Amino acid sequence: MNGIPEHTEVLVVGAGPVGLAVAVSLAGHGREVAVVDRQAAGANTSRASVIHPRTLEMLEQLGVAKRLTELGRHVEQFNIADADRTLVPIRFDHLPTDYPYVLMIPQSTTEQVLLERLEELGGKVHRPYVASGVRQTEDGAEVTLESGEVIHAQYVVAADGMNSRIRDLAGLGFAGDDVLPLNFTLADVRVESGLPPDEVLLYFSRPGMLVAAPLPDGSFRLVAEVDDAPEHPDVAYAQRLLNARGPQRSTARVTEVIWGSRFRIHERVADRYRDRRIVLAGDAAHTHSPAGGQGMNLGLRDAVTLGDALAEALTTGNEDGLDAYATENRAEAVRVVSLAHRLTRLATVPPVLRPARNAGLHLLSYLPGFRRALAEQLSALGHR
Repeated sequence: MNGIPEHTEVLVVGAGPVGLAVAVSLAGHGREVAVVDRQAAGANTSRASVIHPRTLEMLEQLGVAKRLTELGRHVEQFNIADADRTLVPIRFDHLPTDYPYVLMIPQSTTEQVLLERLEELGGKVHRPYVASGVRQTEDGAEVTLESGEVIHAQYVVAADGMNSRIRDLAGLGFAGDDVLPLNFTLADVRVESGLPPDEVLLYFSRPGMLVAAPLPDGSFRLVAEVDDAPEHPDVAYAQRLLNARGPQRSTARVTEVIWGSRFRIHERVADRYRDRRIVLAGDAAHTHSPAGGQGMNLGLRDAVTLGDALAEALTTGNEDGLDAYATENRAEAVRVVSLAHRLTRLATVPPVLRPARNAGLHLLSYLPGFRRALAEQLSALGHR
């Protein structure tokens, strides 16, 4: 735990993908940045597992897009299905981008790539340090750590998650619904046949929704809304979900649960993204349903924009970019939270309405404009 700086231009609190991306951006601009994180080591679970085309375009600026695309699985199609019947095929391979696919890649791999890039640029993460206080000064801010050290920075980036201590101490607010009354189970599983390795499937079945998404190592991410999610789903539980909600003509036999979890949905956006020398990014600024895989992507786009704005402010003294970030990225978060909310509500309508929902979606799927609009919304290319 030696070697933590007393002074730095930017202090990033939190070394998840968003905090690391902010640090990489700043280091790439030649600015001084320090990162602290409360965990003794980086997380090693998959958690967020998709990077969208627009996010990959922006990550080019950090020098990590090529490496990520080499390590991930390229998926060109997203299908909404009811058992074996396709309701809405959504294709990404015709989108106007160098990345005409969604990239399936575990969050742990994304974090490792960003950490390696930060270290290439001369940066590092200081662990384990917990930020316990923050005080703004005329020309910066002072962050106090539980271990007693004080770090003086010109700017502080709060990338310390949904329960951000820095955000709350700065009084930036985190309004919104506390928790939606929905329970989800998540399991990364290995299966013997039955699931396609080249497309993401969102099953809108009568028993309930199920997402089945391929991961680079040949396993699949399963996410389902359930009444009572187990803390640690086992093989039998995952098999029952697939049998009831997944393909019916073929059997996808679950052989192993690699990792599992459960969660509930929070929908919140910070009242403000910035107070003078303190700026929010990622889950500290916004949290919402995982529908559409938007959360980490929104945070990574925050990080690239914020890194550029901080570098400009440090170099020229011009904070217009920070003001624009605080306004425009918050507006994008509001749009994304609304999109994720609508997708979640569509996926979890009451059982009596599910046949009508599916019939309506199938009719809409005949409209090319509808399919194209969905692809643009999910890929975030519509937000350029």
